[in-house]
Amino acid sequence: MGLRRTDAPAPLREVVEREFPRDLPGLLSQLRSADAERRRWAARDLAVHPQAVPALGEALSHEDDAGVRYALFTSLTALADAASVDVLLPLLRTEDAGLRNGAIEALAEMPQAVSPRVEALLHDADPDVRIFAVNLLAELRHPRVPDWLAQVLAEDPQVNVVAAAIDALAEAGSPQHVPALRAAAARFAADPFVGFAAQMAIERIEAA
Repeated sequence: MGLRRTDAPAPLREVVEREFPRDLPGLLSQLRSADAERRRWAARDLAVHPQAVPALGEALSHEDDAGVRYALFTSLTALADAASVDVLLPLLRTEDAGLRNGAIEALAEMPQAVSPRVEALLHDADPDVRIFAVNLLAELRHPRVPDWLAQVLAEDPQVNVVAAAIDALAEAGSPQHVPALRAAAARFAADPFVGFAAQMAIERIEAA
């Protein structure tokens, strides 16, 4: 004789309609919610709505929840268009290191959209922005990266920017960039660190 179940089946869970629909207006409403979990899901779902890029950027400017920030960056990375670049580039000037690093990581994932803006970044009046641009190039998968870095070695007047470019070129460069490294060391001959870093980069490139 088989065993008989004596426990009653669990009642079905009540179906509750979402407070906001999943269309663009509804998701934008959720993005302004006081509830971080709701904002996070909205940010994630907006990855299929290019029209939402300005709202995603505006949300980043004041969002302090790490999970929501991550979702906002992820959606902008997924969209990877010129509008996404427009809302991320100003974050290179923020004092918030988390926002700044998140922007660099996101921009590095959209090389085709970023590449038309690189020249302007490398000639920005703020040397810190130029350093962050070099940090971006170190992560950017684009065929012109080594040549952009060599351009920094040849033209930038700030030693810290050049030093950052040397470090990046040690990873991205090839033997054809060795003369640029030697020229940078000569241009900043008064700074022993530049010469040391350039020599280390040359040795790394030649050993590859």
